Amino acid sequence: MLFPTTDFAVFFVVVCTASWLLRPWARAWKWMILGASYVFYGWWDWRFVLLLGASTILNQAGALLATRLGDQRWRRRALTATILGNVALLAWFKYYGFLAVNVANALHRLGLGSPLPILQVALPVGISFFTFMGISYAVDCYRGTIEPATWLDTAVYLAFFPHLVAGPIVRGSDLLPQLRRRRDPRRIDATRAGWLILAGLAKKVVVSSFLARAIVDPVFALPHRHSAAEVLVGIYAYAIQIYADFSGYTDIAIGVALLLGFRFPENFNAPYTATSMRDFWHRWHMTLSSWLRDYVYIPLGGNRQGRWRTARNIMVTMLLGGLWHGAGWTFAAWGALNGGALALGSLRRDRRRAQRAAAAREVLRPADVHRGRDGPATATLTMAPAPPTDVAAQAPPTPGRVWLARLATFNFVCFGWVLFRAESFHSALTVLSRLAHPGPAPLVTPLVLLTVVVALASQYVPSDAVARMQRHLSDLGAPVQGAILGSGLYVITLLGPIGVAPFIYYRF
Repeated sequence: MLFPTTDFAVFFVVVCTASWLLRPWARAWKWMILGASYVFYGWWDWRFVLLLGASTILNQAGALLATRLGDQRWRRRALTATILGNVALLAWFKYYGFLAVNVANALHRLGLGSPLPILQVALPVGISFFTFMGISYAVDCYRGTIEPATWLDTAVYLAFFPHLVAGPIVRGSDLLPQLRRRRDPRRIDATRAGWLILAGLAKKVVVSSFLARAIVDPVFALPHRHSAAEVLVGIYAYAIQIYADFSGYTDIAIGVALLLGFRFPENFNAPYTATSMRDFWHRWHMTLSSWLRDYVYIPLGGNRQGRWRTARNIMVTMLLGGLWHGAGWTFAAWGALNGGALALGSLRRDRRRAQRAAAAREVLRPADVHRGRDGPATATLTMAPAPPTDVAAQAPPTPGRVWLARLATFNFVCFGWVLFRAESFHSALTVLSRLAHPGPAPLVTPLVLLTVVVALASQYVPSDAVARMQRHLSDLGAPVQGAILGSGLYVITLLGPIGVAPFIYYRF
């Protein structure tokens, strides 16, 4: 079931009404929301519900064993088995075809037959998201961060439909306590929820769909037919498309959850204003970034084992992050590209810190040697002042340097998006090679350029200005707010395409 559809609108009106009517009866509410979430997920294919149920049983049983077994070794083994079970489910549905084809190709070059049958395994929607949530739940229980929930609470936590198919990745420590609290409808920030849903629909239905249709899909489908200007604008347009698509889904998910009385973590924070790749990954898909940090990077050793091992840990983490997005070598290369940039940035920061520390220390060194006429040579010791370069190293960057850093980071991210979007390395190289071929650019229309520029400029709007606007809207009466919401939905419907394509991240 897709968010921007009539089916979901009817579904949500029924579920939201039932949710607040059943609020006094917590257990009945949980069974209702669990059933509704399974209907939502099974709308694509009812068999997917069986997978979601199996994931729930696996992670709840693993969490209980990892916390209640008497011997520490057996608790660790239970956790390991749970993680391996999650990885096995994900590997079968998402990576089996990729693995079988690559093994077959490698053995074919050696003149050997393929040991693995080539099967077309259907990819369940959102499996990467609820698998990562299940792993984090089991690990957090083992670590003692949270207590194992009841079977029903765990099932609701993993299946809760607002986050189910494309995130955000909500931790058990965030959502499970909210399931246990009684929600007050008078405390619902309906204005913010409506704003988020309206903004998310505008991003997806209007911005993302328009750019995909107008330039992105034609350029990446047949790059050799397009000029440098079209390819360049197409690359920038894809950066906007994927942001509008994914952050649009997240906005709708957070807004829908808010209307049900739940708060989800933010997932985006103006990522194209980043001044470095580290800054970018603190702003883009923040729930995935923090998940990879806490459950991959830190267990590998984090930054505790020296700068080169830190770089290695970053590379491994981002390679896994790239493959999480898709079973393909282009995704692995995209992860490696981002990992290399992050590792290089980490090495540079370590070197700068070492230089500043060395410069800040007052080094005791011998000064000029003075030899008396009748006595032995003597040396006076002086405290060497910090070199002047230290002042420049600690000085805040100028606005010009900040904007150059933003420009360099944005273009590097866009270069990476070529790998992310392309079907193969050959296609990605073709796209990049067309940047050297000038020619006519009929796809680069004023409306396409305006959409890209306005979408980028919107990320520089201060967050407090948006908050003030939301407060002003909340001060208006309900009829006025309803009229604004209805007008916004009408404009979105008017500007949107006929039919709505699935969100990009449904495939991941």
